Amino acid sequence: MQISSRFTIAVHVLLCIELFKNDHKVTSDFLASSVNVNPVVIRRLLQQLKKAGIVSVTRGSGGTDVERPLSEITLFDIYGAVECIEDGRLFHFHENPSPLCPVGKNIHSLLDSRLEQIQKAMEKEMKSITIQDIVNDSQKIKDNT
Repeated sequence: MQISSRFTIAVHVLLCIELFKNDHKVTSDFLASSVNVNPVVIRRLLQQLKKAGIVSVTRGSGGTDVERPLSEITLFDIYGAVECIEDGRLFHFHENPSPLCPVGKNIHSLLDSRLEQIQKAMEKEMKSITIQDIVNDSQKIKDNT
């Protein structure tokens, strides 16, 4: 299991939008240069964030803005906006465990509730961390350098 880089790129993008909004027109090209990816990757990600109501995007070279207060945008919001999770489940089970094997026929009853517990714990923690928290941490780092 691994959450894709879309999640961390989305957090990176939101930090850039916030930190550079007064000094630069924050375009997909500008963001791509910070993330060091193709601007098409950023445009796709921005569309996902826009659909979730997290950012607004002005077509052309108009730039991007955050739509909600940073203290109201959690890591879980971003995760939900950019990650594809089938049926709301983080963990994907192998399709056909053998019903003839004592492990295969019981694997779901052994793991399902535990995996759900792990996912709920992760989601709870993600809901407790806002983009404002991360901006505040970045300011502390900046102040210490």
